[in-house]
Amino acid sequence: MANNIKISLSLSFLLLFHGCLAFQPFQQQQQQNECQIQRINAVEPNQVIQAEAGYTEFFDANEQQFRCAGVEVIRHHIQPQGLLLPSYVNTPLMVYILQGRGYQGIMFPGCPETYQSSQQVSQESFGDRHQKIRHFRQGDVIVIPTGAPHWMYNDGQEEIVAVVLLDSTNAENQLDQFHRRFFLAGNPQQGQKQQQHPEEGSANIFRGFDLEILQEAFNVDQETAQRLQSPDDNRGHIVKVERGLQVVKPPTRFEQQEYQQGGRNGIEETVCSATITANINDVSRADFFNPQAGWCSNLNSFKLPILQMVQLSAERGVLNRNAVVSPYWVTNAHSIIHVTQGNMRMQIVNHQGQAVFDDQIQEGQIVVVPQNFAVAKRAGEQGCQWISFRTNDNAMVSSLAGRTSAIRAMPLSVLANAFRLSEQEAWSLKNNRQETMMFSPISSRPY
Repeated sequence: MANNIKISLSLSFLLLFHGCLAFQPFQQQQQQNECQIQRINAVEPNQVIQAEAGYTEFFDANEQQFRCAGVEVIRHHIQPQGLLLPSYVNTPLMVYILQGRGYQGIMFPGCPETYQSSQQVSQESFGDRHQKIRHFRQGDVIVIPTGAPHWMYNDGQEEIVAVVLLDSTNAENQLDQFHRRFFLAGNPQQGQKQQQHPEEGSANIFRGFDLEILQEAFNVDQETAQRLQSPDDNRGHIVKVERGLQVVKPPTRFEQQEYQQGGRNGIEETVCSATITANINDVSRADFFNPQAGWCSNLNSFKLPILQMVQLSAERGVLNRNAVVSPYWVTNAHSIIHVTQGNMRMQIVNHQGQAVFDDQIQEGQIVVVPQNFAVAKRAGEQGCQWISFRTNDNAMVSSLAGRTSAIRAMPLSVLANAFRLSEQEAWSLKNNRQETMMFSPISSRPY
């Protein structure tokens, strides 16, 4: 009898163990099934949450192209003297500063308070110590690891526009396939109720604790504990700081780049000292540059090591009027393309040779290009600029035309027989484009 019980328990544990192992591949299979896409659309935000000092736009996370890539996208608009309240998210974030400037803090657990004010404390002023504060400006990419509390403040004269990618299916998110934001202050849910927005139902987490617990944990009086819960705060998730935010921070010196290219020895950067910001809006640092066509900069983990932790990268592209990007595919990542200025014609082709997208993408719109889908781009009459987020820390691009393309690398005989061309025609196919990735327009005829 005892042996039978042992056998039954062993079988139960074995089934449970195999069930746990099968859970993650099942999630991956679900995500892959989402990529059976027959049609891709250029999308715009479909929901807005208003706040006292700004608003946040949400792109529909249920769009098939976003579910295929396993990501979500939002846009913050923060007015001057606006503070995006502290919060943390169950996914890694990559933020591109499309407009404006300010500073932000990211709190890493266990890291020291290296920023401190004078130790002389009077009745009217109090000394302060806190973790590092970082300035940001237009063109910066900011990386925020999973679960790290963060806030953002606008100390400039124009509105901040920040495009945020949330990698919902990243391995570090163990909740579900959507992001959840946990606020550490305010009453953000108030704004969501007004807009009837379904996004996570985000609220101040202190509201769920008993006042006695908060009083004891922080050693404060009842009134202060109630302030933590913010029951009567209707300002939303972005609040106005009337007299400006007074924090300990160094002078702004944007001319000193935060990141340095080159090898790394594995000990020069810890979690507490990690560089999390890099500017990719500097044409002098372009990876591809063609005066007649445009330029392109890539940001990967070789340039910004923290990207290896979050498994994300980015591309900044600028195309001149009617210029063309060589047809290409990304071998190991999905691409989430956000047009930041102008417009361009795009074609995206799947493995069945079908054009799943063949249209104009305008400023403010987003298109997702799934991994290995081929894509071609041509700028409109006003040119085009974009930011592309990619779901691999070292995304690799393979082009179809130009000096470093797959077609250029094939022997003439292979091309001639594959396409039924003469040797001269095959030579022209290989060598007529000597540019690398961005091509100057041959004619002004419509694309």
